[in-house]
Amino acid sequence: MARWLDRRERVDGLMDGLPVSLSGTERSRCQNLVFGVMRHAGRLEAALGRIVAHPPRFATRAVLYLAGFELIEASAAPGDPGRAARIVHHAVEQAKARTSPAEARLVNAVARKLAASMAASAPPPAGATVEALAEFYSHPAWLVRRWLARFGPEQVRALLEWNQQPAPVYARLRGRVPDEAPTFLKSTPWPYFYEIASGHWPEVEALLRAGRIYIQDPATRLPVELLGPKPGETILDACAAPGGKSLLIADTMAEGRLVALDLPGDRIERLTENLAHVAGVTVAVAPGDVRRGAGRWLDRRGLPSSFPGVLIDVPCTNTGVMRHRVDVKWRLQEGDFRQHARQQLALLGAAARLVAPGGRLVYSTCSIDREENRDVVDAFLGGEGPGFRLEAQLTSLPWESGHDGVGAYLLRRQRPAAG
Repeated sequence: MARWLDRRERVDGLMDGLPVSLSGTERSRCQNLVFGVMRHAGRLEAALGRIVAHPPRFATRAVLYLAGFELIEASAAPGDPGRAARIVHHAVEQAKARTSPAEARLVNAVARKLAASMAASAPPPAGATVEALAEFYSHPAWLVRRWLARFGPEQVRALLEWNQQPAPVYARLRGRVPDEAPTFLKSTPWPYFYEIASGHWPEVEALLRAGRIYIQDPATRLPVELLGPKPGETILDACAAPGGKSLLIADTMAEGRLVALDLPGDRIERLTENLAHVAGVTVAVAPGDVRRGAGRWLDRRGLPSSFPGVLIDVPCTNTGVMRHRVDVKWRLQEGDFRQHARQQLALLGAAARLVAPGGRLVYSTCSIDREENRDVVDAFLGGEGPGFRLEAQLTSLPWESGHDGVGAYLLRRQRPAAG
């Protein structure tokens, strides 16, 4: 936690660095604490700023942030009047072991005031200022202001509340009928997608190794459903890593050919691993850049350079998946939306050149912001995409759909005029 406060390291890298000796239960508890602090970091920082004039060292600050998150948990579930005192005591003991005696005394005094502050806090009333919403729900004020202009106050509050809840872990059951799911997989409104009950990670790992399940949010099905892969087709996933949508495409087709393209590097290794359990579909994992002569590059390697179906799921700001990616909101900058949109338009244009006449192209993001979704599609259709038409679109707003946010657009390439 001190490392994140100091350097703002990516949370996935931090969690990958956990000692291998930690048990599954310990890892789960550690992740809950780290994710909880990151989720509520804005509220904790503001509360501590009102108590302490000068922030202490990062190691001491980490103890206070962790205690603060546990106090938020305690205030949300009243009924144990002694819990706050135990949290404060535990924080002091941790400070004694990890910091100096003076810092331990500081933790004792500050944590007691923090406990009173968390117990007295409540969600901002209707009509609250941007700053009040941003602090309580721990989001950058500029982002809250942006969303208010786009969605309005009621929907923004629903989104902020959604992002602050711990994310369930979902698994997609592969090649099995729903009533054959193990009992620790809890059914959801989305066929073949299940919520994993806690305390069953060894069983989950066994199913993952056997290729029976894939950890995947239900939102990922939407771009693939829009693409509509058919048995026997040859499909290109042009930004394929880590491979969840590629795997779903292959499972949907059951037979045919899939080309999974992505940039060279570590992601290709993970993509290859995730596609290792595909059956019935010929898979070619292709390390390359779709923006740099991908058609000629594919042709030289004996792969198709024109496809009846292409998916381009582009890098984005991740504003639709902040419930899962808890550190995104603290790394995001206002200029990122314009920067991503430029890259997304370039990727969409490159993917379009690989679509056969009459073929389908699905553009998708995990963003809920129009600038990365419909605006990019409109710019493409008004620029280098006049040979395409928009046939359908799907939008998932998390607080409405109950799963991650998605924007997905089905474009059809027109056939040349006869004669």
